[in-house]
Amino acid sequence: MEWGLVLSILGAALAAGCAGSGSALGVGVAGESGAGVMTEDPGKFGLVLLLQAIPGTQGIYGLLTGFYTIMKVGLLGGSPMSVTLAQGMAILFACLPIAIVGYISGYSQGKTSAACIQLIAKRPEETGKAVILPAMVETYAVLALLMSIILLNGIKL
Repeated sequence: MEWGLVLSILGAALAAGCAGSGSALGVGVAGESGAGVMTEDPGKFGLVLLLQAIPGTQGIYGLLTGFYTIMKVGLLGGSPMSVTLAQGMAILFACLPIAIVGYISGYSQGKTSAACIQLIAKRPEETGKAVILPAMVETYAVLALLMSIILLNGIKL
């Protein structure tokens, strides 16, 4: 196997793995907070679930970037393309925005969601505001996804 292809696979793996790990941590943190709220009021399950699910999007963004990368190098099509070392490095670096930001924002969004779950425990009428706060963190994950896709599109194979 050539090194360019190996680096491309590494980029795809980091995009999916790091962003997915950030989402897993974030969903876990929010779930811990939600479980505490639901012990007091099981009727808040729907609101808690909404806020717990929000940090999971970074994992989806990383997975999309990973799939896009392996499709770009022909791994899903059956026959891998010839990828030079320079192209492989470029693909690896193009995957880093969503890998890094996906990890950090997934975990940070989970902490924000956990705080907002506590908000709706005390003031359920503030649900709209409680959803906006974690959505602010989401903005940076979307920007990182956009950057990774733009960079990947710019690499000619």
